[in-house]
Amino acid sequence: MVEKGLYAFYQKVEAIRVKEFHRAIQTLKNWQKEVLNSFAFGINNGFIEGLNNQTKVNKRNAFGFRRYDRLLHRILLHHQYKHYQFGVG
Repeated sequence: MVEKGLYAFYQKVEAIRVKEFHRAIQTLKNWQKEVLNSFAFGINNGFIEGLNNQTKVNKRNAFGFRRYDRLLHRILLHHQYKHYQFGVG
C-alpha cells in the first residue's frame, strides 16, 4: 500500500519536470528500501539523537573542565547511569 503511494508520488513529481525534484526523487529511489522499512516497522533513531543532543549541551556547559573524567562523569550522571561505580574528585 505504501509502496504504491510512493510510486504514484514518483510519477507525479516526474510529470512536473523540475530538475531539483528529479534529484530528490532519485535520492528516494536510492534509499527506497530503507524508506519503506521505516513505514513498515516504525523504528527510528530519535532516542539516540536525543541522547547525543543532551550530551553536546552538557559538553558546551562544561567548557573549561580540565579533566576529561569529570566531563564523562557529568554526562553519565545526566543520563542517569548512576549504577556505574566511579568516584568524582
